[in-house]
Amino acid sequence: MRESVITTETIANPKSRYGSANASTRHFITQRVTGAINILFLALLLFIVVRLAGQDRADVVGLLGRWWIGVPFAALIANVAIHMRNGMRDTLEDYLAGSMYRLAMLLNTLFCLAVALLGAGAVLKIVFWG
Repeated sequence: MRESVITTETIANPKSRYGSANASTRHFITQRVTGAINILFLALLLFIVVRLAGQDRADVVGLLGRWWIGVPFAALIANVAIHMRNGMRDTLEDYLAGSMYRLAMLLNTLFCLAVALLGAGAVLKIVFWG
């Protein structure tokens, strides 16, 4: 099948349909919800940064090792990775198309997944195994 070409006339015509309405709505809601959650987690992040300013590794492990600080911090890292993926998706959609867009989105997704797994995993390791 031939991919349809989206032109400025297609976009300007209010009766034309292109893209997935469900995927676009899900993307919009996910971006807003993760952004709001990031704002809520900002107090935790500020507490951790201020509390650990000038401290050594033992103090970092001691603070992050408390489950009521470490587990929400790991959730913050995962949430930021989801928000980062969606934000980069917007940029990639603006500047890339076709197979280059699909490759860039794959790399973006893999990078954000690695950040989430490694970051949250490291914090959870400190919480549960010291």
